[in-house]
Amino acid sequence: MQSCVILNGDYSYLNTVSWQKAIKLLVKGKASVLKYSEVVIKSAENFVMRVPIVMKLIKLIRTIYRTRVPFSKKNVMIRDDYVCQYCGTSTGLTIDHVIPVSRGGKSEFENCVTACKNCNNTKSNKLPSECHMYLKKKPISPTISEFTRIKAMKAGVYDILRDLGVY
Repeated sequence: MQSCVILNGDYSYLNTVSWQKAIKLLVKGKASVLKYSEVVIKSAENFVMRVPIVMKLIKLIRTIYRTRVPFSKKNVMIRDDYVCQYCGTSTGLTIDHVIPVSRGGKSEFENCVTACKNCNNTKSNKLPSECHMYLKKKPISPTISEFTRIKAMKAGVYDILRDLGVY
């Protein structure tokens, strides 16, 4: 239905959560609402509430940074901005191994890119140079700060903070 942006106590971006989780944080007194959406929920007891779209935690939590972004299909697509790295389309996306697994390629950020089904099938189990397909950008492992910035931009956090006068 709708997601909610969660900001730390210092207004730094933490995460995006479901509206249900956001309401739980609000009811437990762990967060305050900075901006509501137009969506309204109603309970059986005639309780009416607008769904929060931006919330700030009451207390500043110390974030524990991992050493690296975990590899997953979703994270590869986020890194590649949901665009095929061979032709530039954004429909029918899959993950392609630049060096195919059958040739010793591994499932890691440096070897996987977002590709449309057509490009993935055309490339098959060949190297990109063997089928005259070239990557738009070299696949790299994103840093934690870069990945957090990408996720915050996708969630529209900077626009919301600018509207609220915080950023």
